[in-house]
Amino acid sequence: MEQISKSVKFLHSHGGKRIQWVLFAVFMAAFALFLLRFNQVDIASLVSTEGRTFERATVVKILKDNVQEDGNRVGQQSVLIEVKTGPKKGEIVEATSNNGYLFGAACRPGMGVIDIQSLAGDISLHTVYSFDREWAVLGFIAIFLAVVCLIGGKKGILACVGLIFTFICIIWFYIPMIYKGYSPFLAAILVAAVTTFVIMYLLGGWSGKTICAVIGTVGGVVIAGISAFLFGKAAHLTGYNAPEIESLLVLENIRGIRVGELLFSGLLISALGAVMDVAMAISSTVFEIHDQMPHLDRKGLFRSGMNVGRDAMGTMANTLILAFVGSGVSTLILTYAYELPYLQIINSNNMVIEVMQGISGSMGVILTVPIVSLIASFVAAGRKPEVSGRLSSETITETVSD
Repeated sequence: MEQISKSVKFLHSHGGKRIQWVLFAVFMAAFALFLLRFNQVDIASLVSTEGRTFERATVVKILKDNVQEDGNRVGQQSVLIEVKTGPKKGEIVEATSNNGYLFGAACRPGMGVIDIQSLAGDISLHTVYSFDREWAVLGFIAIFLAVVCLIGGKKGILACVGLIFTFICIIWFYIPMIYKGYSPFLAAILVAAVTTFVIMYLLGGWSGKTICAVIGTVGGVVIAGISAFLFGKAAHLTGYNAPEIESLLVLENIRGIRVGELLFSGLLISALGAVMDVAMAISSTVFEIHDQMPHLDRKGLFRSGMNVGRDAMGTMANTLILAFVGSGVSTLILTYAYELPYLQIINSNNMVIEVMQGISGSMGVILTVPIVSLIASFVAAGRKPEVSGRLSSETITETVSD
């Protein structure tokens, strides 16, 4: 702990901060090069898609509608569409639009749609896949990022950078790692460590509280994974009880993907955000209290972190459980509607998986509190206080004495 404190002191000096950014830039450049090489993967073909593409199109005319006298739609629409992309760009072709909840669209002239285009020689078939939702998705993402930057200022901009980095890690590191046959559990822990380090550094710089928050986050995520593993052993969940298992088994046979670990790996990723939030909150609190009240020893700092953590863990655990319940609300509604008996509900795979995810994720959040409080109290007590004036001594005294 003392060595960490000395390292942090040096990195907070004028020359140390310059070294910080140089090392961070080198790390990001090296990580980018690693991702470029790591993503050179030969994707195994599961289904033949030769000649089939998805293209943008605009509805020109309704040739045959499927609206009934009562206003409901039954069957297919026959429409003319103008293809905007691909080999048929600029051509007006006839297409069908099915009346379905998953595919098709209620077309009207001028509407942007996605066309499933199947080409075989001179023959082409066109089917409306869905509305063109691209601009709605990208537009709301842009609005979200703009609001974060507007409200958060510089911190908001850095938060957006961290969010984009996390997305990159998930798509170009986590998923390819699993696809190449590496342990999904290990992949989740690595992603948690890398994303936590980058996000914490962007928001708090290289400081003692950042180091403690990173260690606490990784520890909390690992605890969540161990809890899920033990729960799975006790409840005889192998990971092969997950939805879409048939398709995943094909990948297991072709690529050697460890399907049995996917369920537990996904839980770690789901819990990462909440664990990171609690870890940073506790670490920041302990260091702030030490800056304002340097006479407190490690025991007093630890007690202060625990007092704050007890409030945070209640809301965060509730947030995680509600999130997992929300994701399975369709299952809950069907369970209620069919009046399933208790023994069927408590032993169903879907219900047990939801319970496991909620409890294990919350376990990681709760145990992050003492981990970060302990580490932060040792690191903070071993450095010189930096009084920032953000908290009054009266407020801190109340926190310590709770």
